[in-house]
Amino acid sequence: MILINYPPREQWAEILRRPALDTENLFDTVRSIIDRVRAEGDKAVLDYEARFDKVELASLAVTEEEMQEAVEAVGVELKAAIYLAQKNIETFHAAQRFTGKKVETMEGVTCWQKAVGIEKVGLYIPGGTAPLFSTVLMLAVPAKLAGCKEIVLCSPPGKDGKIHPAVLFAARVAGVSKIYKAGGVQAIAAMAYGTESIPKVYKIFGPGNQYVTAAKQLVSLRDVAIDMPAGPSEVEVLADETANPVFVAADLLSQAEHGADSQALLITTSEKLQKEVMYEVERQLGYLPRRDIAAKALENSKLIVVKDTEEALQMTNEYAPEHLIIQTTDYHQLAERVTNAGSVFLGPLSPESAGDYASGTNHTLPTNGYAKAYSGVSLDSFIRKITFQEILPQGMCAIGPAIEVMAANEQLDAHKNAVTVRLNSIRKQ
Repeated sequence: MILINYPPREQWAEILRRPALDTENLFDTVRSIIDRVRAEGDKAVLDYEARFDKVELASLAVTEEEMQEAVEAVGVELKAAIYLAQKNIETFHAAQRFTGKKVETMEGVTCWQKAVGIEKVGLYIPGGTAPLFSTVLMLAVPAKLAGCKEIVLCSPPGKDGKIHPAVLFAARVAGVSKIYKAGGVQAIAAMAYGTESIPKVYKIFGPGNQYVTAAKQLVSLRDVAIDMPAGPSEVEVLADETANPVFVAADLLSQAEHGADSQALLITTSEKLQKEVMYEVERQLGYLPRRDIAAKALENSKLIVVKDTEEALQMTNEYAPEHLIIQTTDYHQLAERVTNAGSVFLGPLSPESAGDYASGTNHTLPTNGYAKAYSGVSLDSFIRKITFQEILPQGMCAIGPAIEVMAANEQLDAHKNAVTVRLNSIRKQ
C-alpha cells in the first residue's frame, strides 16, 4: 500500500485517481461478438461458451432437474443464511415502495404518478473467481417486489456445464423466472437482442469484468437500458485515532480480495493509525486464500493522512467512494455531511461485508466516482413512473390562456390551436 501524508489540495486529483479502466479499446472486439450473437442467436452463444468458458453445452436453459440438484447440493447452513439475507433485503426494499398522490395544481387541473414495474429485466451474475449468489438476491428480490413480470438470469457455467448450486438456489428463493448458462459479452448481447432460447429484456443489471462493462455500454447506446456505468469495486475508510486498526485493515482487505483492479483507501487524521493499519494489512494478508488477488489490489491502494476531520470529509466527497466506512468518535455527525458515496457504513461494528450480504441494503453501487451522479440499485431501478393528468373546464379556463401565449412565443401554432379549440368549445356552452 502507498503511504501519503498531508497532501496539498492540488495533488488530490492525482492521488484519488482509480486504476485505469479503458473499455473503449475493447469496443471493436466486443462489438464483433455482439453482432454475431444478434445475427446467429443460440448458435453464436454456444460457440462462445465453448471458446471462452471452455464448456460444450447442448442447450442454454437450466432445467428443473438441474434446479432440484442444486437445491439438494446447498448445505443447510448456507440455505439459512440465504433465507435470512433475502428477508432483510426484501424488508428494506419494500419500504421504498412509491405511493403516488393526486395533486391539484390549480382548480380543475389534477396531476399524479403511478409506479409500474419494468416488464422484462435481465440479471447478469458473474462466475469467474467467486460464485456471486449474493448478487442474485440484490437484483432479483427488488425486481420481484417491483412487479417485473419476467426476470431473466444469465451466468457462466463451470467446466461441468452447470451454474454454481448456490447461484441457482438463490435464484429460486428470489423468484427468478428463467435461468440460462451464458456468460460474458455473449450473455449481455443475448439479453439485449434475444435469441431462440434467451428472451430479449428491457433493462440489464449486474456487475462483470471489463468486457461485460464494455458490452453493457454498447448495447445501451440504442437498444436496451442498463443499471449504471460500472467499474472495479472500491472502499474508503474514514477514521480518526479512536478507530480499531484490526477492523480497518480487515475492511480494506475485504475489498481488495474482490479483484486485482479493486481499490482500498484509508483517509485518517492519525499517523499512528496509518502505521498500525499498514502492519495489520500485511499481517492479515498472509492468512487469506485469495492473498495474491488482494496483494495486487493493494498496489493501487493508499493510506492517506490529512490534517483534520474537515479535510478528511472534503477529500471523501471528492473521491465519491462506492463504499464508505466511517470509524470516528463523531461518525453520525460526519455522516450527515457526506454528499458523494454509494453506501455508508457507520461505526466500528458496521463492516462493508454486512451490506454486501445480509443487512438489507443493496450492494450494486456506483463506482469510479459515479456516486456524484448515480444512486445504487433500489426498488426504483426496476420501475417506471408514468404521469397522468386530468383537466376539467375550470382548469382549462385557468391555464389555457397561458398555454396559448407560451405556444405562440415558441412559434408552435398547432400547440396553441389544440388549446384554443377547447376554450372556444367551453365558452359556447
